[in-house]
Amino acid sequence: MVVVVVVVAPGCLPRFSRCILLALLGVRKEYVTRVISHPQALAQCELILTKLSLNVAREVVDDTTGAAEFVAANNLCDSQCTRSGPLQDEHLANRIHDHSSIVTRFIILAREPIIPHTDRPVKMSNVFAHDKGTSVLFKVWVGSNEGWVDGGGSVRTRMGDGSVRMRDGSVEDEDGQGMGRQSGLHATVRPCVEGWFWASPARMGSNKYDDLTGEDVLEFFSQTVKPLKQNLAASKAEKPKQNQTRHKHKEQKQQAMVKAYLRYEPAAAFGVIVSVESNITYDSSGKHLLAPALEKVGVWHVRQGVCTKTLAPSPASRGPSLAVTSIASSTSSLIASGYADGSVRIWDSEKGTCETTLNGHKGAVTALRYNKLGSLLASGSKDNDIILWDVVGETGLYRLRGHRDQVTDLVFLDSGKKLVSSSKDKFLRVWDLETQHCMQIVSGHHSEIWSIDIDPEERFLVSGSADVELRFYTIKRGLVDGQPVSTIKGAENVNNGDSTTQNKWEVLKHFGEIQRQSKDRVSTVAFNKSGNLLACQVAGKTVEIFRMLDEAKAKHKAKRRLNRKKEKKSAKGEVEVMENGDTNHGTGEEGNALLVTAPDVFKLLHTVRASKKICSISFCPITPKNLLATLALSLNNNVLEFYSIESSGTTKTLGIELQGHRSDVRSVTLSSDNSLLMSTSHNAVKIWNPSTGSCLRTIDSGYGLCGLIIPDNKYARVETKGGYALVGTKDGTLEIIDIGSGTCLEVVEAHGGSVRSIAAVPNENGFVTGSADHDVKFWEYEVKQKSGQGTKCLTVSNVRTMKMNDDVLVVAVSPDAKYIAVALLDCTVKVFFADSLKFFLSLYGHKLPVLCMAISSDGDLIVTGSADKNLKIWGLDFGDCHKSIFAHADSVMAVQFVHNTHYMFSVGKDRLVKYWDADKFELLLTLEGHHADVWCLAISNRGDFIVTGSHDRSIRRWDRTEEPFFIEEEKEKRLEEMFESDLDNAFENRYVPKEEVPEEGAVALAGKKTQETVTATDLIIDAIDVAEVELNRIAEHQEEKTRGKAAEFQPNAIMLGLSPSDYVLRALSNVNTNDLEQTLLALPFPDALKIMSYLKDWTSNPDKVELVCRIATLLLQTHHHQLVTTPAARPMLTVLKDILYARIKACKDTLGFNLAAMDHLKQLMASRSDALFRDAKSKLLEIRAQHSKRLDARLETREEKRKKKKQKKSSDGHAWT
Repeated sequence: MVVVVVVVAPGCLPRFSRCILLALLGVRKEYVTRVISHPQALAQCELILTKLSLNVAREVVDDTTGAAEFVAANNLCDSQCTRSGPLQDEHLANRIHDHSSIVTRFIILAREPIIPHTDRPVKMSNVFAHDKGTSVLFKVWVGSNEGWVDGGGSVRTRMGDGSVRMRDGSVEDEDGQGMGRQSGLHATVRPCVEGWFWASPARMGSNKYDDLTGEDVLEFFSQTVKPLKQNLAASKAEKPKQNQTRHKHKEQKQQAMVKAYLRYEPAAAFGVIVSVESNITYDSSGKHLLAPALEKVGVWHVRQGVCTKTLAPSPASRGPSLAVTSIASSTSSLIASGYADGSVRIWDSEKGTCETTLNGHKGAVTALRYNKLGSLLASGSKDNDIILWDVVGETGLYRLRGHRDQVTDLVFLDSGKKLVSSSKDKFLRVWDLETQHCMQIVSGHHSEIWSIDIDPEERFLVSGSADVELRFYTIKRGLVDGQPVSTIKGAENVNNGDSTTQNKWEVLKHFGEIQRQSKDRVSTVAFNKSGNLLACQVAGKTVEIFRMLDEAKAKHKAKRRLNRKKEKKSAKGEVEVMENGDTNHGTGEEGNALLVTAPDVFKLLHTVRASKKICSISFCPITPKNLLATLALSLNNNVLEFYSIESSGTTKTLGIELQGHRSDVRSVTLSSDNSLLMSTSHNAVKIWNPSTGSCLRTIDSGYGLCGLIIPDNKYARVETKGGYALVGTKDGTLEIIDIGSGTCLEVVEAHGGSVRSIAAVPNENGFVTGSADHDVKFWEYEVKQKSGQGTKCLTVSNVRTMKMNDDVLVVAVSPDAKYIAVALLDCTVKVFFADSLKFFLSLYGHKLPVLCMAISSDGDLIVTGSADKNLKIWGLDFGDCHKSIFAHADSVMAVQFVHNTHYMFSVGKDRLVKYWDADKFELLLTLEGHHADVWCLAISNRGDFIVTGSHDRSIRRWDRTEEPFFIEEEKEKRLEEMFESDLDNAFENRYVPKEEVPEEGAVALAGKKTQETVTATDLIIDAIDVAEVELNRIAEHQEEKTRGKAAEFQPNAIMLGLSPSDYVLRALSNVNTNDLEQTLLALPFPDALKIMSYLKDWTSNPDKVELVCRIATLLLQTHHHQLVTTPAARPMLTVLKDILYARIKACKDTLGFNLAAMDHLKQLMASRSDALFRDAKSKLLEIRAQHSKRLDARLETREEKRKKKKQKKSSDGHAWT
């Protein structure tokens, strides 16, 4: 066996390294993603690279000089290289060696001598070698530079630091100056095809080699110089061939760099019924329930219990945190959904398409509410702002600022003329939308206000917080003769002539409080469609249902309350002294009016208790017969429940729960033909169709940590239709599941601790399990016929057990079943021979336990993923670590190779799925989509799709497409995204103070600056420049034409045959309506003037009058001061003043004429038919509501008559006595 020890030092001298970081000019350290150098240099600089906080990958090359040339030739801005010795080049860090006293040594063990390559240069190193026994090690110089022999027979070689080493051990510089003498035997040995030159040991001024003589030294040189002289001539002739070989090697490198890969893209996501970040709501028909499912909105048919539609953003607009945070439905088919990035999307629920995207908020949208007509949408956000959106015009109207904390809920009042907002700053604010200012601030809450709502008749507003009571307010609708209009008789206090100007603007007036049953904070308060029920959902498992009494009952209850109060006083012997004696019996507390409060109007009816914590509630707008209401609940365990509310009690009518797990998905496993997918969770195993995402079977089980679908050939003798699967649980049991029948056949007590891993043994009838009880067990399949059963079934039996020293986390079997790898809690991986269980290799290097590992199909590589966030790629032949990659920002949870390749996928707690090339150690793709930790991963046999499971309860499928991509392009994309995010952050930090406190009731612009608005501004400026050049060309052509020298005019092909004016108008028309405001704000004043010069021509197009008016208004508001002080703009503004007013009046007249004609047609159709010209559905609902009110009134009158009869009988009996 040959033992080789390599010591790294600059110029191969035994002194400490002075390494420096090299990079291209202008590159900053924080943008560098990898460091390229020789492995020895990288090892010496490992500590300092870590101290510099460089999040870089280490990449190994043959030599440092070649690495620098490679970086410079390819203009790699994300790479650095290390080099030893002083240099004149630009460098980022000097003296990055670990320490002067540290010497790095590498020991390579090989059964055969390692022959240097001849097709490329070999790195110069110090080599200690011996070929016989355990004799004394000696030193031989092995270099890639050319060696020569001078006239005196001295052997010389040029070193990496420019010095020349002589045969006597002395060192000379390039000028021949002596540099000192070192002990040891030195000779130049040139790598050649024939093999290595082995030197005999000799004594050169040292007592270390006392057994050596001078004859040995002379014999060594006589044997060494002769072949060197012979090889000198041959090397000169071989130089052209070597150059060709080097060029060929470079071309191979370049070809490898441009290798194309196939892209993976998200294809399907299933398993999520309802997520916890958003509310649920019914659509206007009441047949469908809108439930958030992470980044999607699911439309569930309530009666059928199936998801009929999925409203998902386009793949181009997806982001890492694009989760639905709020949903609102209008009276039409439109649905609004708010997202975590602050965007609002308007959907058509019937078509399932996104109508528009509204960008304005800088934080997650927390509240959405339509007005009654559905023409306005109000949104509140975590950025403390409220934005009013024009749904028809698809644009933002204005932004309302004033709250000091996140907005939690919104409600329209007075036919959409006013808006009430609640916030975590403990205040309610009433906004006048016509004047766009805050007209009232309501205080009184002691904690954050989480929800508000009003009844359909707009009589009461209720607010819920963490306080123990619900607060109610009466709503003042308007003023009649200067006096406020009452919403309920007896509800107002009579002021003693104290009507001040403050009461004139008082919209909300405190009505009273109701004590709640639960101590948890209020999450949602909501009235039903008819307004007779109020639901209060708390942040727990209960919903309190209150019934709102009518006016007569409320007065009667208030009167009874006062009578009971009087009786208590009289019972205590207290005498009430009043001015009018006994004439005021039955009057209120004030003595002149009956005071009705909130407890008199609202009465607790029922309490709905769910099995898990409730996230959101919603009343169905359609009330079934014989029921008061239908209530939908979303629970935090991925379940939808529906309750029917009656006078006697509440009943659970439906639950949607089979389409997803109750908790996070811990493992996913594909069958051998990729037709079935098994997922495990804490209480159930589900079988899915991975292509459609439909749930086929649900089997109750223990806490499943790992699973395996047994290949068909393992149980060919068993009569089955669906197959079998194994599940390892946290309790240490193995569950054998019959997939066809969906039952658990047997529970085997396999281990004393949790079963962490299951691995099938290839080409054999068995599998291996690893557990926390330190055992690795080998199992075999058996077919047995149980007593009392006519058919045979599958069972397993333990055949071997291997005891380990620590908890077993993962087990893996090589494809040829030769090795078994076991990852232990002590951060190491032990590799054993599978047949004899003898120890083979120990892979150590991870700083935290290995959580996952995989072996490639050819058995050459094994990759391990650890809690230290790193992936390590090892060779399974010698156990050497090929590469350590900083892969994820958190623990690596699963890793797996694509079949028959060295490509691999890894997932981690950082929510990312990453695609790697294990040969090049390159990151190929980063797949974003999960909203929580990703636990597990499965890859199909053909590698055409992968499946991942996450803590967010979703199972996602990623399909391989036919779209090729290149590594360098992906790196450039990532760099561009990084630069763009840095620019955005710098802009925000520079111009927007973080602790900005808005003015009281301030109004601001609705939109926000995005990448789309910046791009649109650039396109408009380009269009203006092109149009201006074209106008100059036209003017020159006209001038030449007047002179008689003009040729035929050739228009610019870029303008698509449009005139300059129409070309600029086309660029403006392509801007999204919501982005037009921010796009025009970014235009410089000269370009704004040029646009205004085109407005006169654009007004002649009747279809663009609205757009032209918006552009003119926005530019005038933005550049008002500059326009006033610019003399050249005055004639243009004067012309626009006359033209725009006339065009707007013409459009207004046309709209008025059309509306009058439609009204006339409506009257004609109504006169010809017996029925009224209105929606039959709304008429039917109105008739039902009236009918229910009549029934309630009849029941109430009957009860009152019965009570009166009882009272009369009791009073008559008392008089008779």
